[in-house]
Amino acid sequence: MKPYPLKFQAEFKERVWGGRALEQFGFELPDGHIGEAWVIGDHAHGTTKVVNGDLAGKGLDEVREAFGSEWFGPKGSQTKNGKFPLLIKLLDCQDDLSVQVHPDDHYEKLAEGELGKTEMWYILDAKPGAKIIYGLKEHVDRAAFAQAIEEGRIMDCLQEVEAKTGDTFYIPAGTVHALKAGVLVAEIQQNSDTTYRVYDYDRPGLDGKPRELHIEDSLHVTKYGDSGASRKTTDIDAPHHWLNLAESPYFITDKAIVDGRWEQSTTQDSFVILIVCEGEGQIHGGGESLPLKRGEALLLPANLGAYVLEGKMTVLRSYLP
Repeated sequence: MKPYPLKFQAEFKERVWGGRALEQFGFELPDGHIGEAWVIGDHAHGTTKVVNGDLAGKGLDEVREAFGSEWFGPKGSQTKNGKFPLLIKLLDCQDDLSVQVHPDDHYEKLAEGELGKTEMWYILDAKPGAKIIYGLKEHVDRAAFAQAIEEGRIMDCLQEVEAKTGDTFYIPAGTVHALKAGVLVAEIQQNSDTTYRVYDYDRPGLDGKPRELHIEDSLHVTKYGDSGASRKTTDIDAPHHWLNLAESPYFITDKAIVDGRWEQSTTQDSFVILIVCEGEGQIHGGGESLPLKRGEALLLPANLGAYVLEGKMTVLRSYLP
C-alpha cells in the first residue's frame, strides 16, 4: 500500500482537573471533565484509530503490525514493549494536576509492558499568571523531601515557574512536576501511562474518594539535584525554519512557522508526527491532500518521502533520534 499522512480519532480521558476547553479544537467530547485527548496512541489504556484513507478504522497497533519498519522506521518498529514508542496528547488543565514524578525505563516496579516516561510540554495557551511546578528547589535531597512530605509542607520544596503561550518544558523521567490551572498543553511523551503522585491537595477524585498517592515509589524514582529538565521560550522571527525545542533519547521535537508553501520530506529512519499549534492550512503527500487546523495531529510514515505544508500555521514536528 502506498504510504500517506494518517489522521486518528482521539481517545478522551475524564480527569478531576479537566474541563471542556478541548471543544475549541472541534472535538465532540463525551460528558464530564475531559482533561486529556490522546490524539496518537497505542497503549493498553487507549489506542487511536485511523479516520482517513484506505486504512480508516484500523488501530495504530494494526497499522504498525502490518507495515513495520517500512512505514515506521527501524526504531519505530522494534520497541521494548512491541508498541508504538510515543504517546501524543492535548491537555486541558482547568484545575491543578497532582504533584507527580515518572520513572525511567529501568525502574524495577514498572508494570509488565510499560515504559518509563520522559515527556515535554508545549504551552498552546496560558491564562495570565498561569504557573507550573517544575522540579525541586536547589539542595533538596531525598531526606529533606521525605520529611517535607511527612510534615505536610511539600510545597516548600517545589519550584513554581510562570508558563506562557509558546513556552516549552522538557521533563526527563525523575523530574517532580505538575501542570497548574489555566494552561492548555500539547504533550509529547514516551508511550507510558505510569504516574506516581506525591501530593494531590487532599481533594477527592471523580468517585468522591481521595486519589491514591505513591510516596515510596516517588521518593525512589525522583532525581535529586539536576534532573536534566530544561525550558525554552520559542519565538520564531522568520518562517520555514525548524527551531529545536527538545532532544532526548526518545524523541526530538522542533517548531516552525509555515507561511505559504513549504516543501518537506521524511526519511527512512523514522516516522514524523506533526501537531498544528496555531492557524490553518493543508498537507499534500502520498497522493492525498488534507486540511489542517489548530489542535490536529498527523502521523507521516517514514517512507512517505516528499510532502508539502501550505497555509499560515505554527507546527510542531516530532520524530525518533
